[in-house]
Amino acid sequence: MDSSTLTAPAGTRGDRLLGRKVLVTGSSKGIGRGIAIRLAEEGADVVINYNSDPRGAEEALAEVQALGRRGAIIKANLGTVPEVRDLVARSAEALGGLDVLVNNAGIEKHAAFWDVTESDFDAVLNVNLKGVFFATQAFVQQCKAAGRPGKIVNISSVHEELAFPNFAAYCASKGGVRMLTRTLAVELGPLGITINSIAPGAIETPINTRLLNDPVKLQSLVRQIPLSRLGKPNDVAGLAVFLASRDSDYVTGTTYLVDGGLTVFYQEQ
Repeated sequence: MDSSTLTAPAGTRGDRLLGRKVLVTGSSKGIGRGIAIRLAEEGADVVINYNSDPRGAEEALAEVQALGRRGAIIKANLGTVPEVRDLVARSAEALGGLDVLVNNAGIEKHAAFWDVTESDFDAVLNVNLKGVFFATQAFVQQCKAAGRPGKIVNISSVHEELAFPNFAAYCASKGGVRMLTRTLAVELGPLGITINSIAPGAIETPINTRLLNDPVKLQSLVRQIPLSRLGKPNDVAGLAVFLASRDSDYVTGTTYLVDGGLTVFYQEQ
């Protein structure tokens, strides 16, 4: 279900992003939802995107509006290029332009490498890499047409750096995001468009439900995190605010690890 753009009477917590218009893909739950709400707290108007969780999208929109910000819900499958392009176009129409794109939507499939099917490989790469590529392209085209700069924030993973057995396609997709971010920083810099990635570690989100319900595996992981806890969506969202704000105007082509120190201490079990 799509919702029209609305405004709710309330105040925001800050104004670092006041007037910024943002699309956050995959923002009905988890990290994406946390980012969308935090950006709204800092003054941004936000498009909530979902594919299979309309209720979560409605709840996220309600939170955005309760903060006094404009918002809209747009359904789109990020693994399908025509829907990706339509999502960016409709987001710009709903908010009267776009200043920031947060490429958050992502999926993973668990399987031993020798059992991975072509359909599962395609599903993961289509959403995690192809979707990011063409959402970014559509956003850049919007920026060029409007003659204004922009900011792109990719949500990658520590598994662009760390091996993750039984998730080969996922790792390949995130490694691709890392190199795409670096390459586009060079190509988009002259347009005044910055692009950076956030690579979260173990975060308390629905995608990690199985881990959260397995005390043995959970404690084994936590012991490898120097800060001795899993992250929360807001740990990622705070960095997204910085990368979406003017404070990051001289930052591009960089990946920021948000993992409690996991990457520098990790030992595969």
